[in-house]
Amino acid sequence: MTQKYQSFADFYPYYLSEHQNSACRRLHFVGSTLIIFTLFYALFTGQLVYLWLLPILGYGFAWVGHFFFEHNKPATFTYPFYSFLGDWVMYKDILTGKIKF
Repeated sequence: MTQKYQSFADFYPYYLSEHQNSACRRLHFVGSTLIIFTLFYALFTGQLVYLWLLPILGYGFAWVGHFFFEHNKPATFTYPFYSFLGDWVMYKDILTGKIKF
């Protein structure tokens, strides 16, 4: 990846092109869903010790999808903020049916 993205709007089509494999998208979705549940559980029960799981759940599921199904390098390594934002926009797009699960 040699292009330098100056905006998320320019980056997101590239991000989606790196998530064409349905297993990879599903793993991202599962990891993001687990993040939401874990975050709410930790905050509502006061058991903040579970917050350490958030990056493991998010990156763990996503990186398995990239390395074993998509066979590419996660955009997180080059564009950490845009990639993080892309995860949540893609999550919303899957929930709304804009992107196939």
